[in-house]
Amino acid sequence: MLIDGNTELIAHLGYPTHSFKAPMIYNPYFESIGVNAVVVPMGCRAEAFADVLRSVFALENIRGALVTMPHKVAAAGLLDEVSPAVHVAGACNAVKRTSDGRLAGDMFDGEGFVRGLRRKGLQLRGASALVVGCGGVGCAIAASLAGAEVAAIALFDIDPGSAQSLAQRLDTHYPDIAVTTGSNDPTGFDLVVNATPLGMNAGDPLPVDVSRLQPGTFVGEVVMKSETTAFLAAALARGCRVQVGTDMLFEMIPPYLEFFGFPTTTPEALRSIARVQY
Repeated sequence: MLIDGNTELIAHLGYPTHSFKAPMIYNPYFESIGVNAVVVPMGCRAEAFADVLRSVFALENIRGALVTMPHKVAAAGLLDEVSPAVHVAGACNAVKRTSDGRLAGDMFDGEGFVRGLRRKGLQLRGASALVVGCGGVGCAIAASLAGAEVAAIALFDIDPGSAQSLAQRLDTHYPDIAVTTGSNDPTGFDLVVNATPLGMNAGDPLPVDVSRLQPGTFVGEVVMKSETTAFLAAALARGCRVQVGTDMLFEMIPPYLEFFGFPTTTPEALRSIARVQY
């Protein structure tokens, strides 16, 4: 597509950028419908994020920002107003500037992840789930699973404080759900989610002991470095059904588009025009 003086920018803020897939979906979509906008990857380390976010929104032709690892938790504390989803998750992955100049944020990771599970026929009401990783995406997924009326959520993070903080927020907003922390043993769960960065780099350890996965367990992934990560491959070998990381992305883009004020579409339409490469 032609970038000119009228092109609006959506900053894709995160680090590292090598696993970013959103530009390969949004940009073909914008081109297909004649919208003069472009998603631009912007590699930003954690220590620079606050300054970069403010600088990006000082631009006159900025439409919004996609926020990804490792900035989702930090973003939630840098905005003027946030959605209820951000309050529960403690994290944010979408930022826009309102008409009066305020920065507003929302969170769509969890909604996209849950939409994907439901599309695959997984019954979430009354189910039990293990979420490994309680950073931005893990918090969002746990919050959306709670909203989908799962019966129990187990949380694990290498930083126990992150899991405990999320557990407290879930207890506050969803007191009827049994929430536990401290173990990543996947035995007996209906759903196991890798919400960590493990799998982005060759040689990463697996997030759980896959030998303890049972064939009836559904396994979900957020890492998008490859379509079938080592974790998903191991789960498939155990007879589990799986959801790949990009499924969450395709499901969350329609509400993202609505948030930014662009014409929305369906995951199926996005898949038909996307140019995703691994």
